Amino acid sequence: MKVLLVEDDQFHARYLQDALAEALPEVTETLHAVDGLEGEAEARSGRIDAIVMDLQMDRRNGIEAARAIWAERPHTRILFWSNYSDEAYVRGISRIVPSESAYGYILKTASRDRLKLALRAVLIEGQIMVDREVHRLQRRSDMPGNALDDSEYAVLLDLALGLQDKMIAERRSMSLRTVQNRLLSLYDKLGVDGAEDGRAPLNKRVRALNRAIVTRTLNIETLETAQRDFERWQRRHRPSG
Repeated sequence: MKVLLVEDDQFHARYLQDALAEALPEVTETLHAVDGLEGEAEARSGRIDAIVMDLQMDRRNGIEAARAIWAERPHTRILFWSNYSDEAYVRGISRIVPSESAYGYILKTASRDRLKLALRAVLIEGQIMVDREVHRLQRRSDMPGNALDDSEYAVLLDLALGLQDKMIAERRSMSLRTVQNRLLSLYDKLGVDGAEDGRAPLNKRVRALNRAIVTRTLNIETLETAQRDFERWQRRHRPSG
């Protein structure tokens, strides 16, 4: 069995290799990539059975790399591990994981025994396994009225990219009124109002972005991915000639 480790920190990479050797005697070869781009190249060139993927990396983050790998090899089992349990990561993974694949999400603060259990559960047994904190976020996002739904989150991403309502409506195939209703809803869920402590009115769009970043509903990797998605959309819809 060949396993690919995609991790840009050498200390964490060595720690992973040691844990993998202890937990999975079935592994015959371990490869290491230092970022998402290298990870994609390794996954294409070799017969990789499973991957342990960091989420925060230069050049290409873990969600972008996993999306590219899964698009070509949907049966690949991927265990994500990260310092963070951001809602942005949870949403990003849930949007790209194929039904054919097993995946996991474990925090780097987990014990070594917990990491070894996750490695075996996901990479060998094909189970879905997430840390308790990550699972809490997943449950919160499933509760109506408590978190942004997919359409509200899409509008939030476009707002963060600086798109005006008309462009958001065109891109998301919504009416202008629907976009405005989604904005009102996400303002409410993010706790945004028009003024603070009776002082001058605040810009709700900017305030919503601030709240989304503070609550880690958005993070830099999510915004980078959103920007690339928007650029691809622009190329597809650019008038010819």
